[in-house]
Amino acid sequence: MRRIEPIVPCIENGIGKEISMDHTVSTKQLQSKLDQKQGIAVVETLAPERYREAHLPGALNIPPEQIKELAPQLLPDKDAEIITYCTNTH
Repeated sequence: MRRIEPIVPCIENGIGKEISMDHTVSTKQLQSKLDQKQGIAVVETLAPERYREAHLPGALNIPPEQIKELAPQLLPDKDAEIITYCTNTH
């Protein structure tokens, strides 16, 4: 697996408050969180056609241009840890 990194410095959480994305989670740390079922949400941030090609099991798909529209619906728990990732072909 590749290194998991936040893709934007902050997002609006749907209630007018920006949330800072302040650190990077390694693949090993993510696997540990998933194994422990720590109540995290994993979000793939590429176009839907890229998501259909491959994604982490259980990951939600929210393209960057649809975050403000879809995040409040797909991520209703305002206290959940949200880990975003995207693939990089460069």
